[in-house]
Amino acid sequence: MEKYWQAEDTRLIHFIGKDNIVFHCIIFPVMLHATGEYIVPDNVPANEFMNLEGDKMSTSRGWSIEMHEYLEDFPDKPDVLRYALLTNLPEAKDSEFTWKDFQTKNNNELVAIFGNFVNRAVVLTQKYFEGKVPPQKELTELDKKALTDLKEMPGKIAASIELFRFREATANFIDLARIGNKYLAETEPWKLAKTDLDRVGTILNISLQIPATLSIVGEPFLPFTSEKLKSLLRVDSLTWQQAGDANALKAGAPIKEAPLLFEKIEDVVIEKQIKKLLDSKRAMELESQPATPAKAEISFDDFSKMDIRIGKVLTAERVEKSKKLLKLQVDTGIDTRTVMSGIAEHFSPEEMVGKQVTILVNLAPRKIMGVESQGMILMAEDKNGDLKLLAPDKEVSPGSAVS
Repeated sequence: MEKYWQAEDTRLIHFIGKDNIVFHCIIFPVMLHATGEYIVPDNVPANEFMNLEGDKMSTSRGWSIEMHEYLEDFPDKPDVLRYALLTNLPEAKDSEFTWKDFQTKNNNELVAIFGNFVNRAVVLTQKYFEGKVPPQKELTELDKKALTDLKEMPGKIAASIELFRFREATANFIDLARIGNKYLAETEPWKLAKTDLDRVGTILNISLQIPATLSIVGEPFLPFTSEKLKSLLRVDSLTWQQAGDANALKAGAPIKEAPLLFEKIEDVVIEKQIKKLLDSKRAMELESQPATPAKAEISFDDFSKMDIRIGKVLTAERVEKSKKLLKLQVDTGIDTRTVMSGIAEHFSPEEMVGKQVTILVNLAPRKIMGVESQGMILMAEDKNGDLKLLAPDKEVSPGSAVS
């Protein structure tokens, strides 16, 4: 890498976040200059911060999206995330990534505009011209306007990229797909097929030239999609210099059948990602919370006084006028007894029936809500207050002692 850091014809750009401005604009360039061996940065584009679902990103708090996990959950959608981030870059002020916006950008722009346009142009070419690019013939004003826009857009995109205005560049890129969509909607070639096939051919030729340019100018934004487009149009050799060319695709050249470049993302998928994010944050919060301090020491004799056994729940029912209590009938191996347990907010009666539980059987009975309770069900209480059953990993006989 050193030759690039020392060559006079290298243009060195430092892409950073706003918290590194002082180091990259003052300290690091001074260090580079002082050596006398390295070039200094030509520009230091600094972005603001991107937040996540209304909060600052933080891996230590579990409030982040890990790329390897994203690619596992969305293996065929790396470009969708790139697009969602590019259209929301925090170039001038802090911005925010939300899963709902990610879904909207995919469904309303990549699917409904970009993918829909390319699919229609290719499908109609397959239908009316056997999958070969038809020739351009007499041009209308609509045709000329579309070709003018096609010619101008690559320059706009390039200028925005040179100025590091990536949101603007991405907007111009998707606008080119919008131009194609609008052009097809206005010319309606499917209505002309029976009366003027030459006109249909001209419309579809122009409609295919636009994806050819999209495959070129889209490489900085959607590299995997650009690769698919080039394969679809059989134009692997197109270069940036040919972007905007009204004849980038030659008449008679074959194209492939249309694949789905993008697919709709359903609500259930997004809800799963939001839940995953919340669960990750909750898990991190629990890990960071200190355990309950130890109680005062007791002697072994004190512990030995407790008779703890494994019991089996025979019946369970809610207690009227109580949100917390379940009335349980428990086989303790010694007898069958009633135990009032404050677990109704964590377990339903149906969940408890048949469960093995850990029970303190020699606890003095006491009346709760008018019912005599003969023992205590022991539970593990998590840091967030959730209760978990304490039970052997394999079933044992009721009455088995815990020691």
